[in-house]
Amino acid sequence: MPAGLLTAMRHGLFLAASLLFGLLAVGVPAAQSRVRVHVASPAAQSLALPRAVTDHFFLSSDGVQLHYLEAGPPSAHTLVFVPGWTMPAWIWMPQIQAFSRQYHVIAFDPRGQGDSSIPDNGYEPERRGRDIAELVAHLDEPKVVLVGWSLGVLDVLASIHVAGDRRLAGLILVDNSVGEEPAPQYHPAPPRRGPPPNHEVAMRSFVRGMFHHRQPASYLDRLTLAALRTPEAAARRLLAYPVPRSYWREAVYAAKVPLLYVIRPLWVAQGENLMRNRPDTEMDVFADAGHALFVDDAARFNDVTERFLQRYVWP
Repeated sequence: MPAGLLTAMRHGLFLAASLLFGLLAVGVPAAQSRVRVHVASPAAQSLALPRAVTDHFFLSSDGVQLHYLEAGPPSAHTLVFVPGWTMPAWIWMPQIQAFSRQYHVIAFDPRGQGDSSIPDNGYEPERRGRDIAELVAHLDEPKVVLVGWSLGVLDVLASIHVAGDRRLAGLILVDNSVGEEPAPQYHPAPPRRGPPPNHEVAMRSFVRGMFHHRQPASYLDRLTLAALRTPEAAARRLLAYPVPRSYWREAVYAAKVPLLYVIRPLWVAQGENLMRNRPDTEMDVFADAGHALFVDDAARFNDVTERFLQRYVWP
């Protein structure tokens, strides 16, 4: 991964991820549209979505059209998947296909990502958290399980700051800091020679670096094109969430719902503190997977998630 982008990712996702858990808040205004509009977007069409997966849009309270994928029986328990930095909802396709056999599955495109609109503003924690809370209100389900990965962990926690945990049945947080101790420690990358890579080259390197196991070139190309849809300026703003680490930690402990923390070894010490200090917390460590561990080892991730849901959330 290019040194410049890696350094930005480390400082941003750990600034944001170290700021992580700070939640509970006031009620969220209902989304302006509660009607699920099925519109086949160009990006979704090019992906050739499985027949059972449909794409939908709703309008946020600040007038931004936000997109999500939907699959599974609407009357079943609902899982809402939130992707990471610049990633599209469809990166969760291994989970959409597996869990929609039994659950009502939603995969969200945050603003500026995937098939959602690209506004000039709203790339800070409070607004991103409000978008998730408004999505949940739009779905009008009694309780949902929120599944956040990478920057999506922070967005999910911000949504708890905005709307509390009233509509949550559980949380699954994937491979990011949650603001617990110890704070993440990173060593600066060595100085690079020559000019920094352009944005496209950096993003291609970033996407390749998310995986430990080899992925098809066509898949990596598609992910890179999706990531490049987020404007460079917006992508940089998303790496500098302007809140302290305690913001995220407060959210984790304020949410009185079962929590599954699925991580690589980097975050084990935080996970041990979570399990020691927070009731109804489980941890699972993926030592042989990349950052996108739910793709790298989808079968294991799905099994861990299913066992958590059956034991702690919907027994």
